[in-house]
Order: sequence, then C-alpha cells, then structure tokens
Amino acid sequence: MRHFEDFRVGDVHELGSRRITEAEIRSFARQYDPQPVHLGRSAQPLIASGWHVAAVFMRLYVDAVISGSAAEVSPGLGELHWLHPVRPGDLLSGRATVLSTTPSLTRADCGVVRQRGELADASGRPVMRLLFYGLMRKRDHDPVITPEVRPDTLRA
Repeated sequence: MRHFEDFRVGDVHELGSRRITEAEIRSFARQYDPQPVHLGRSAQPLIASGWHVAAVFMRLYVDAVISGSAAEVSPGLGELHWLHPVRPGDLLSGRATVLSTTPSLTRADCGVVRQRGELADASGRPVMRLLFYGLMRKRDHDPVITPEVRPDTLRA
C-alpha cells in the first residue's frame, strides 16, 4: 500500500494502455457528449469526446496507482488540455509524474500529491495533458487530541 510518504517528486507512474474503439466512442457520446462529431453525424471524421479521453486516463490511473494507494479524494484539477483528436483504433498510453508533495492544510492525516498526467498515442504524440491533485493518507499519523476531536469520536 502506497501512502503519502511514498510519493516522491520526479516519480513517474506508467499507467498502461488502452485501444479506443468506434463503438465506445459512440456509446460515450450518446450518454455524455452527444455532439455530431462524436456520434459520426458530421462531415468530419469521428473523434472521441475529450471527456471520454479524460475518463480513459482516469481508469488507467485508478488501475495503476489508486488501487494500490491509501487514496482519499481529489481536490481537483489545475489544467486539462486536449492536444490532438483521438480516433477509433488509437492506442493510448498513460503516465503520471509527481510534481510536488505537500502536507494537507485541512487534514493532518493526509498530504496532497500534485501530478502531471498524460495520454499519448502509439507514436508517442501527447493527445491529452492534465495537472491534477490527489489526497493521500499518511502512513503513521497519530491524531492530536483536542477539544474538537474527542477520543470517543475517533474511528478505528
């Protein structure tokens, strides 16, 4: 189990890859982003919704990093850029690079890991880049007992 202390600036997490199919592009578009270009109803070639591409990144990140970590929640994104269109048959590979680690200002038992995420196509060309934050639990945190935190309210 990876905790906050195990994330180091410069660490690169390879996330694996996923091939994007025409069926999933259309299915995602029907459910969440029904624009003609994502449904194959425009003069332009079919392309995946950027939100679909972001969801693919998230799935790869959860499988490769979150599932083996003491992750809490994400306090958000700093940036999200779709750099090139994703088309049916594209093989996307992901990576996440740790940019900084900072103790949480609101949760003494956690720290914030700031990372740059990227998906690239088979030629290595980035198709999406984002800056995101994850809240990770610290390994050996002993809560401070204060009037606001009574022993009878602490959970095991």
